[in-house]
Amino acid sequence: MKQIVKISLLFFIFSLAQSAYAQINMADSSAQVIGYWNLNEKQSYSVKEEKIKIKETDTISREFSSYDVDITILDSTANSYTIEWFYHDYNIDTDNEITKELVSITDSLRVVIKTDELGMLQEVVNWEDIRSLVSEAVVVLQEKFKEIPNIDKVLNQVKTMFSSKEVIEAAAINEIKQYYSFHGAKYTLGEKYNANLKAPNIYGGEPFDSNITVYLDEINEENNNFILRTEQSIDENQLSDAVFAYICKLAENMGGPAPKKEDIPPVSNNTWTASRIHGSGWIIYSVQTKEVSADNTTNVEEVIIEIL
Repeated sequence: MKQIVKISLLFFIFSLAQSAYAQINMADSSAQVIGYWNLNEKQSYSVKEEKIKIKETDTISREFSSYDVDITILDSTANSYTIEWFYHDYNIDTDNEITKELVSITDSLRVVIKTDELGMLQEVVNWEDIRSLVSEAVVVLQEKFKEIPNIDKVLNQVKTMFSSKEVIEAAAINEIKQYYSFHGAKYTLGEKYNANLKAPNIYGGEPFDSNITVYLDEINEENNNFILRTEQSIDENQLSDAVFAYICKLAENMGGPAPKKEDIPPVSNNTWTASRIHGSGWIIYSVQTKEVSADNTTNVEEVIIEIL
């Protein structure tokens, strides 16, 4: 079974809804998330991303970016959808020229995915095209910034993040996973569903153990939409071990000394997601906030997806 299917919230938590069209059922205060999408149907979204670093109580850095994405149903069968995500019109608020160039790689990027008949994310179809695009861009950036010490090693780390289908699905399509995270199941208002699931390991190696809670927070029958929320926490011991191994590898690539395990503070990773979903299965609004903390420093990443 594909890794991206393994980490779906919905398949592991409770039974899938298979046939009924109405996604809101006021008789039992429930809602189900199924993609009722038509061939060539298209929706456009704005995506805003903000990254904040906080040291104790002081904000020491802030980075903001935004872009638009067009989501188009390329194919529809009895058991699957093929969907294109087209990224364009990037804006980024940063003084770091390398970061600006890295972001520009994904302007006009096409990501083609496949879901099952319910809209549950299954795989990235055109991962080889994405890998080639990033690989070619890295070569250009290595030449452009060749005067910067160790730039080759830094950019090769970026290249590695797009080196295979598994890595791309685990680390490079977070906003897509956010979008489809609730699809495929039925929820009852006020009832919390808890599960221990596997989460992608962006540092390489085995997936992390995680604990997740999912619940239906609101039903708006009049406007045919509802709000779903999740809370997820990664196993701190496994995460800290993975970070230590990654730092050791990075130090080796840079030609520096390896750190000591006792010098690496424990790391925590918690994520909250909330989505307002229309009865058709299209997202109206979704916000995801991730907090990664270590040694009195917290990195906060927030991604907002809003229909245009």
